[in-house]
Amino acid sequence: MASLGIVLMGTNIELRLISLIVRAREVSDEVILLDLGSDDDTIELAIESDCKVIEYDGERDGIAIAKLLSNHELQEQTLVIRVDSEFRLRDLPMLVNRAREKWDVHMSLPAQDSATDDAETVVISSAEPLHICFSKNGIKAMSELNLTSNALDLPQELDVRVLLTKSRTKVTQRESLASASRIGQLFYWMLESKHPLLTFLLPGFILFVVGYQLSGNVLDTYQELNQTTLGIGMAVIAVTLIGLFSMMVGIMLYVMGKQIKQVEAQYDDWPE
Repeated sequence: MASLGIVLMGTNIELRLISLIVRAREVSDEVILLDLGSDDDTIELAIESDCKVIEYDGERDGIAIAKLLSNHELQEQTLVIRVDSEFRLRDLPMLVNRAREKWDVHMSLPAQDSATDDAETVVISSAEPLHICFSKNGIKAMSELNLTSNALDLPQELDVRVLLTKSRTKVTQRESLASASRIGQLFYWMLESKHPLLTFLLPGFILFVVGYQLSGNVLDTYQELNQTTLGIGMAVIAVTLIGLFSMMVGIMLYVMGKQIKQVEAQYDDWPE
């Protein structure tokens, strides 16, 4: 599979930048911020996240972007995404799939900025693209075009596709249990926090109470001792003991965690 670099092109996106960088790194080999003149903390946050930053204040059409990127060392495939108010993080996988198809040039232009319905005859420099997928040959060919060129002026041996998009594609998302249920969110937070009082003590307390309540009813209900009653009785006892053991483990881990923090606090050079 060809290496992929993602270029996030936008301005004043500090509130969304970290989530974009983290998600983009999961599906690419390199993430670059193409800053278009931010006056907030966008650039500082990108640098703190070890993200390469390219500051640019020129034209934002496909030809200008290709000329800019052709001066930098890039991956085999490059995906440029315009991050604006309409872009959603859930759109990223679909755009990555476009880049993995190994187009030399795959560009999406807003239809409202074009005077024609034929995407191939649209002057490339007349609109700011929503996204562009480049190969190295595609960037080189695009950077050599003039301001009146369209997709038909690109070399015939390249795989080129230009789309006119009226609105961004809406991707239907399946809602998971963690997002659909408040109880699911609670359990998900318990697992992520890894707090011993939540992970062990609370479930153990529930199991202990349920097992203790069931034990009296089971012993009073069954008068005859056989395989069925013995198995049910052992299961109830096991639930009670597991709950008790889980509570003990939760308390012990909590106390040990406090002790470890006290030891760490005594040393200034304790490793993180």
